[in-house]
Amino acid sequence: MAKHWADFQYEIYLNGMTGAVPRLPTDLTRLEELTEQRLGPGPVGYVAGSAGNGSTARANRAALERRRIVPRMLRDVHARDLSVEVLGRALPAPLALAPVGVLSIMHPDAESAAARAAAAQGVPYILSSASSTPMEQVAEAMGDAERWFQLYWPKDPEVARSFLNRARAAGFSVLVVTLDTPLLSWRPRDLDQAYLPFLHGVGTANYFSDPVFQAGLAKPVHEDPNAAVTRFVGMFSDPAKSWPDLAFLRENWDGPIVLKGVLHPDDARLAAQAGMDGVVVSNHGGRQVAGSVAAADALSRVFKALALGARAVLVGRPYVYGLGLDGQPGVEHVIRCLLAELDLTLALSGHATPATVGPSDLTEEPG
Repeated sequence: MAKHWADFQYEIYLNGMTGAVPRLPTDLTRLEELTEQRLGPGPVGYVAGSAGNGSTARANRAALERRRIVPRMLRDVHARDLSVEVLGRALPAPLALAPVGVLSIMHPDAESAAARAAAAQGVPYILSSASSTPMEQVAEAMGDAERWFQLYWPKDPEVARSFLNRARAAGFSVLVVTLDTPLLSWRPRDLDQAYLPFLHGVGTANYFSDPVFQAGLAKPVHEDPNAAVTRFVGMFSDPAKSWPDLAFLRENWDGPIVLKGVLHPDDARLAAQAGMDGVVVSNHGGRQVAGSVAAADALSRVFKALALGARAVLVGRPYVYGLGLDGQPGVEHVIRCLLAELDLTLALSGHATPATVGPSDLTEEPG
């Protein structure tokens, strides 16, 4: 019989016969609390914090809690296959690691560790353009594994073009463009600590290593890092961007383009009209607009997101907590736990594949 992701539970039980237990909890909702205990308030707040009073992050969870799974019985689920096709790519499961920047604040191995973990488990890794590690170094760490590049669309079009050329040359196959961050939101956990890593040159590796960015500096980055940070801050985002500007992306990227941060159906239609290949329904994990509509694919409730129409789900904070607690093994633990639970939830709900999951598999409790 083919190996299932759910076999991870038996691996844990068998290891337990020798007295070994998992280094991290298998209930991934406990990871945030552990990270709070072990890391400083600045890094933890940057990852866990939300816009305003956190109402959007709470709404994300509440929206999923209201939707309850309706299991079906006596369906043959002995041979299961979680594989899906997304954007023309065959994936072993409907999961990818979401782009999260400045991972060096969580662990010294930063993005490279997360990327190696994703590669080891066969799921795509989406590298943030605001990473602590240059994209070429992350690509080298992944070998031939599936990797996508996330762009915070900078004001300087030549820097943007250089990023896209570098990403393509480094083997990133899909471009994920974040639209919901034309400005940083009001984030009290960061503000109360006066904590913004970028101002210390953290999360700027792709910029500081970029030849076009460097050409705009009077001195090399190492000779005047403050000037480099100032140039970065001035171009990081552009609130003047509008739908016609998407033509620039299509002209400079010949692979699939996905727009991240879409919440309104009209925006999804505009994306399709502009020739984009997909959208990520996301409110940035509640980090951008306090009081925003909930995103139905928030965090780790993968089965429910699939039932609501998603082709795949991006998971962010849980794997970052795993990274902070145990480096690459911590990220792999999170991936394996998520997919083992998904495999079991599918089977116990009467499904052998994600393709058969649909709206009828959920019921919604009164809000």
